[in-house]
Amino acid sequence: MTSSELQSQLKASPAPLLLHVLPEEVFTAQRIPGSANACVYEMAFLDNVAALAADKAQPIIVYGAGADSKDAATAIEKLKAAGYTKVAAFEGGLAAWSADGLPIEGNGSLPSAPLLTGSFHVDTEQSVIRWTGRNLFNHHSGIVKLASGAIELRDQQLVAASFCIAMDSIACEDLTDSTWNEMLIRHLHSDDFFDVAQHSTAEFVADSIEPLQACTEGTPNYLLRGRFTLRGITQTIAFPILVASADGQRLTAQGTLDLDRTVFGSHYGSGKFFRFLGKHIVNDVIHLHVKLHADKQP
Repeated sequence: MTSSELQSQLKASPAPLLLHVLPEEVFTAQRIPGSANACVYEMAFLDNVAALAADKAQPIIVYGAGADSKDAATAIEKLKAAGYTKVAAFEGGLAAWSADGLPIEGNGSLPSAPLLTGSFHVDTEQSVIRWTGRNLFNHHSGIVKLASGAIELRDQQLVAASFCIAMDSIACEDLTDSTWNEMLIRHLHSDDFFDVAQHSTAEFVADSIEPLQACTEGTPNYLLRGRFTLRGITQTIAFPILVASADGQRLTAQGTLDLDRTVFGSHYGSGKFFRFLGKHIVNDVIHLHVKLHADKQP
């Protein structure tokens, strides 16, 4: 459907419901005149459409951003599956309508990502690392807290990152029996694993930060390479992270990494170092999901 074809259909009697399917803040900023709004990204999308068009035979034309965004096509799929029989898409969306010089309603201020620059200090109460350890027959998971951390950006570019882990805060979430839970934590604290009495913290300091050019929203946008110190042993590691902010004052950074504990001196239950382990085998790799919330400093 072209812009001129849409104009013709909107002059029909009765006119179709013209449905803008992007978020409310986009609708407020830019919309084709006469549009109603129901965001296809919301779980309540069909309920919101039903409030606008109770009759499933009512003609509906949907549009979104246009270009390569699948918003309108997704809305069509959902509406047809819900029983709406006269639905069509203006595939060009806002981009095509605007390119054809046709009138746009709204305040014109499309939402954009805030400028990120300055030093951000990690909120240790809100930040957390989730860990998972496995063997051939079982797995355990839990959290460990951050002791400190700092992130620095300059004109949208990440230039420094570091964090320190409080190893004595290790907690297990899957073992509900308190006796077994306490036993596991003692084991993880011991020199079989993290030797917490001698090494109460672990630390990562980035040495190089590479922007990932092919990233999209919601995917990692940087690759960190740096020094990770655990049990007093430092090794070089690399892992991707996603850094984003809603307001420019608080940012969130998250990434996942698989850490080989044996290169840091934790050999317990490792098939690299022992034979005939049977049910006592423990995987060498620990999975970590790091999530940091950091606040901008004055």
